Formats: sequence, C-alpha cells, structure tokens
Amino acid sequence: MDKKDRFAALFLAAVCFVSAAGQAYAGMPDVAAAIMNKNYTAARDLASAIMNNSQDPAQRTEAQYYYGLAQLRLGQYAQARSAFQSVMDSRPSQDGYDKAALSLTEGFYMAGLYSDALDTATRLLRKSPHSSYLSLIYFKIAGADLKLMRWEEAHYYLNKILEDFPKSPEASIAKQLLEEKQYFAVQVGSFLDKGRALALIDDLKGDGQYAYVVETTSPDGHTYYRVRVGQMSSLNDAEDLKKDLEKLGYSTLIYP
Repeated sequence: MDKKDRFAALFLAAVCFVSAAGQAYAGMPDVAAAIMNKNYTAARDLASAIMNNSQDPAQRTEAQYYYGLAQLRLGQYAQARSAFQSVMDSRPSQDGYDKAALSLTEGFYMAGLYSDALDTATRLLRKSPHSSYLSLIYFKIAGADLKLMRWEEAHYYLNKILEDFPKSPEASIAKQLLEEKQYFAVQVGSFLDKGRALALIDDLKGDGQYAYVVETTSPDGHTYYRVRVGQMSSLNDAEDLKKDLEKLGYSTLIYP
C-alpha cells in the first residue's frame, strides 16, 4: 500500500445507514467501500447524497469528510479543501478535527501549495499536541519542509518520528528520507522486480535522461527499486524536469 492509500485507509470508519424523509440512502460503509476500491467518483456521489438528504448533522459532517477525501483522490483539490475546512468549522470531536486538518494539509500539499500545507500542519500540532495521529502530523510537516528546502527543520521532525514512533508506518519512510542526500529528483517508477527498473532506466537513457535506481525497503519488508531522474538543488528545476518527462509519457512525482 502506498502513502496515499495508507492516508485514505487511516480514516475509514463504519457508521449507521442514513435515512431521511422516509426514503433510504446509501450508508457511510458504502462510501468507505467505494474509497477502498478506488471508485472515487462513486464515493463522491454517495457522500453527496448523504450530505443533501440526511437529517442528522453528525452524519452530514461525516459524509462531507468522505466527500472531501474522494475529491482529493480525483484531483479536485480546491473542492476537497473546502470540504475539509467545513468539517473543521463544524466543531467535530478532536479526532474528527485532526483527521480533517490532516486531510486539508494533504489537499494543499498535493496541489503544490507547500507553504499552506506547512502552516496547516503546524497549526494542527499546536492545537492537538497529543493527537492520535501525531506521527503522521510530524510526517506531513517534514514533507512540506523538504519541498521548501527547509532541510534542518525536516530532519528534526523525521528524527522525532524515529525516536517517538519507531513502529509507526511513517518510521521506515522517515529513515529513508534521512539517508537521502539533500537534492530533488523526479521518480518515474517503483518496482519489486529489479529487471523492470533497469529496463526503464535504459528507456530513459535513450531519451537522454540521467536515470538511476534507489533501493528501498517497505515497512512489510519488501524491497522496491525506485527509478529516479536528476539530482537538482531547486524545486523549480525539478518541476521543469517533471513536465518534460510527462511530455515523454512517463508517470512522475517529485522526490522528496
């Protein structure tokens, strides 16, 4: 399971079926199942129906969170952020607030708004210093810091994860990030089969790109061969390379 899927799965919870005005509507478990199956359009539509038809404010708030999560996975970042902010403004439980704030952070991060992501995660840490999701909060802060080239600040929070939450899902990734050099690269593939990674490198080199393999170990002990291109000192240069590689047909993400 990749980071995005772990983030989504962390917040799935079963609640009662919703009914309003004598008519039955899809329940929250159906929304959760749609998200777990990566059917985000269905999840969005089911959650929207609950938001519009439930007479229970708590259920509408829960549905709005799922609606935001589905929009996030569909790349509709502005709509997702609006939904998460509405959940936070509805005065949910502390746990509900923390989940929505973390998702809002992700909405900023995925849109490339790293300063806003950092500000949101930092404010959440101040508001909820004993959150059940503290290791994930640290991880989100570190991730935004890395994109903003705040290397020392990022390393502080990555080390906090290793020290305070050594068995957390974020710990193995934090360890890998701490071992990386301080530069940006564009990742174009991640494989369990080293041969596939080497074949992709040959393709990239044929396109005139400097490509290489980084070997990592996942929390479940699997070895992944991650194919990356470039070693750049600025995020802008990495974003330019990302666009160039996408024009060549590669699926990309900027690392770290």
